[in-house]
Amino acid sequence: MGQDDHGEIIASFKEAVNMTPSALEKWLETEESQSVGWADGANKTKAGGTEAVGHKSGHRIVEIRHKKQADLTEDDYAHMKKVVSYVRRHLAQRPAHDAEHSRWRASLMNWGHDPMRD
Repeated sequence: MGQDDHGEIIASFKEAVNMTPSALEKWLETEESQSVGWADGANKTKAGGTEAVGHKSGHRIVEIRHKKQADLTEDDYAHMKKVVSYVRRHLAQRPAHDAEHSRWRASLMNWGHDPMRD
């Protein structure tokens, strides 16, 4: 990835992630946040359980948002691209009824996007 790509990735990431780091951290602590998504078995928690992929991604998003641009790694940029892809793909799957209280919204929020803010 070149520097030009990095600028595009950052812009897309900022557009996709519409929750502040503090709002995302607070959300990730909720039972609702922890009840959605799937665990791939590799995301072991300190307690020995598994953490859903999206929930783990939310923590990574908070870390990325706290970094200065000069400190971002290629892995950070790769994760930012993954977040943008996830958010775009799932926004297209909006449920017909009660999106506000849906697992769809909760899952998107784990990835840093609250569709009710659009």
